[in-house]
Order: sequence, then C-alpha cells, then structure tokens
Amino acid sequence: MSEKKEPSVWEGFKAFLMRGNVIDLAVAVVIGAAFTNIVNSVVKGVINPLVGAFGTQSLDSYSSCLKGPCTGTGDSATGVRILWGSVLGATLTFLITAAVVYFLMVLPMSKYLARQEARRKAKEGAEEVIEVSELEVLKEIRDALVAQRGSGHDRP
Repeated sequence: MSEKKEPSVWEGFKAFLMRGNVIDLAVAVVIGAAFTNIVNSVVKGVINPLVGAFGTQSLDSYSSCLKGPCTGTGDSATGVRILWGSVLGATLTFLITAAVVYFLMVLPMSKYLARQEARRKAKEGAEEVIEVSELEVLKEIRDALVAQRGSGHDRP
C-alpha cells in the first residue's frame, strides 16, 4: 500500500508565505505605514494651521468640559473633559487618507482593469467572428461536396 505523506508544518508555512496575496498584503502594510507618516505630516503641517487660522493650531487642544471645573492637563487635570479636537484630527487624517488612496490608487486601477477587460472582450469578439466565418466556409464546402455527390450519382 502506498501511504500519502502529509506535508509538514514547515512546508505548509512556506506554501502559505509564497501565495501572491500574502506577499501583496505585506507590501500593502509596509506602504500603508509609510503613507501614514505622509498623511500625518499633511494634517499637522497644512490642515492644523488652516484650522489654527480660526482658533488654535493644535486640534488636540480643542475640548469641552462635561463636568467642571476643568483645570489642568494630563494627570493633574480635574473635571471630565471631552477631547473632541483629537477626534476631529483623526477624522481629518482618515478622510485625507481615504481620498488619496481612492483617487491615486483605486480609481486609476479600476479604470486600467476596465480597459483591460474591454480589450479582452474585443479580442474574444474578433476571435468569435473569425470562428464563425470559418464555420460558414466549412458549411459552404460541405454543401458544395454534397451537391457534387448528388449530381455525380445522377449520371449513369
């Protein structure tokens, strides 16, 4: 009897790592981490000063006191403070990141894939037309041979 050898854990792990989607995911995580630094710089260097034109330059300093008196900062703070400025900053960072990813990566890639699909369909359509025309020629040859045989049998 032949026994099937099950792959070892190491072989399974190597196969898992060599799949294309795992490599793509790793690349995406690395690029995403680098991209986060760019977005954070844009928020701190551009967005925060624009907001600062109407108030303070640091969004983190915007807060509201839920239960007073709210005095101090950090561990020495008293009262219940809601730091809505940091939420606003994180939301702006998310929106900027999402917009850049969509407009610079997702939209161009979807347009590229749509063009590739249209080319593929056009190519398949052309091949189908060629196949249909070949089929028509073969039918005509068959009909001509049948007609030839039919006329040949009629002769004595």
